[in-house]
Amino acid sequence: MSTSLGIESTCDETAASVVVDGFDVRSNAVASQVELHAKYRGVVPEIASRAHIENILPVLREALTSAGVAAGNIDAVAVAHRPGLIGSLLIGVTAAKTLAWALGKPLIGVDHVHAHLYSVMLENNALPPMPAVGMVVSGGHTALYRVNSWLDVSLIGSTIDDAVGEAYDKVAAILGLGYPGGPLIDQLAAGGDPAAVRFPRTLLARDSLDFSFSGLKTAVLYHIRGVPTRGGPDVRNPALAKPPPQGRELADVCAAFQAACIDVIVAKLNRAVAQTAARSVITGGGVSANRGLRAALAGFAMPVFVPPLRYCTDNAAMSAGLADVYYRQGRFSDLGLDAVTFSQFRENH
Repeated sequence: MSTSLGIESTCDETAASVVVDGFDVRSNAVASQVELHAKYRGVVPEIASRAHIENILPVLREALTSAGVAAGNIDAVAVAHRPGLIGSLLIGVTAAKTLAWALGKPLIGVDHVHAHLYSVMLENNALPPMPAVGMVVSGGHTALYRVNSWLDVSLIGSTIDDAVGEAYDKVAAILGLGYPGGPLIDQLAAGGDPAAVRFPRTLLARDSLDFSFSGLKTAVLYHIRGVPTRGGPDVRNPALAKPPPQGRELADVCAAFQAACIDVIVAKLNRAVAQTAARSVITGGGVSANRGLRAALAGFAMPVFVPPLRYCTDNAAMSAGLADVYYRQGRFSDLGLDAVTFSQFRENH
């Protein structure tokens, strides 16, 4: 039996978790910063890093206490050290290195995106048939991976502009909704008609596994505020636009936008499966909690593995779980571990 303490601070969630044997989650403590960033309709890096400083020690104490584990009894300290906001990353990485040094325990740095893929293992320990197509869909990432094993993962497609979660947030702002936009649009879409508005599906080249959501976001903007003309009003300026839709019209726009996103994701997954001869699909990231996407994936032509809802958004359990794979292979990091803003799997944007 191995026990890992995981730390997460890549963006705006400060989290710590104790996981046994890579799947048995004993604690999952998360301090959210949503209220701090809501009025800005996006994460403010300086605010995020300051909040991590305030939250990191209380969250670590909560994780250990809830798990009923003394710090000295853990086997390894894991931390998501890439990718993310540099100020946020530095808080978690510094805490992890300090703990590992003070306790004399191995330090294991993991890639946050890699950990999102691994999150399907938490609480069920059911290994997906491999090779698999992995997909991470979130506010910062929309990418596809070939997963031969948990330690053999390669990038095969990514977004060339907006991540899908970013597109949700920007469309929510256009529609006058709150932040984060994903859950709000998903909720409204459930009561709308996806066929009421026909938004574009950008699939790029015939065999491309890359994504593009910028055009879809712009199509929503033009639908709401009108198409710009020479000398006409700037549709990007809300002060010059008509009021956002309300009631059924709002629900229809949300449903149509969400349908366009899901159609593109499913089409790309089908392409990736055909190109890789995959035996299953693995999903992770905040947008994998989307009810519309989950319903579409439920009808997919092969086994699809999705994480429990509480492990879709940023958390430390996924890092602690993945660290168990590294621990059993003796693949440890040294105390010179760096915080790195980009993923080990290079993406297009």
